[in-house]
Amino acid sequence: MATTWSIKGEYMEACSCDLLCPCITSNMAAPATRDFCKVAMAFDVQSGDFGATSMDGVRFALFIESKAIMADGDLIAGAIVDSSATNEQTEAIGAIVSAAGGGPLAMLDPLIGDFKGIERQPIEFHKDGKTVSTKIEGILDQEVVGIDSAVVEGECIAIDNTVHPANKRLNLATATRNFIKAFGIEWNANSQQTNGHFAPFDWSGETT
Repeated sequence: MATTWSIKGEYMEACSCDLLCPCITSNMAAPATRDFCKVAMAFDVQSGDFGATSMDGVRFALFIESKAIMADGDLIAGAIVDSSATNEQTEAIGAIVSAAGGGPLAMLDPLIGDFKGIERQPIEFHKDGKTVSTKIEGILDQEVVGIDSAVVEGECIAIDNTVHPANKRLNLATATRNFIKAFGIEWNANSQQTNGHFAPFDWSGETT
């Protein structure tokens, strides 16, 4: 039986590309800054339901490594759900991050060649204005700072109408911390030159 679901909250990411990541401006068709792209996306669900299961307060992170051109596929991927989540919430996230969830992340499923599975660890997520950070001890430590708009006070420069699954409109940011070590995906750069984004997300779908 199909399950309808919806979740919304805040998201952030940082990747190994220099600002601005070529994937965003080319619909994933241009080569990454290096011969690969390693990215972590963290999600802080503020409200939502998966069928009868409340998803309020659940945090999760999605890790991806691609070759130079992301659209070529054969991605390595894995997910971590906050250890405070119940078994039912963890199973719901497993569905949401797969094609079975029928939501925005389903677009990535045809590109994934090796899904490493789902783990559970304590996840921190903090948003303070244009600074957003996430941490999983020994696994993920990222902070991104939005680039101030010169024409709209209090807002960031943003890019719109993207194919990004989190939100088609993304704030542009630089990563002040960018450490990833999960599922064989490793990256560590604190140059403040690597790409970052953050945005609200509002997803819904129905399992297949």
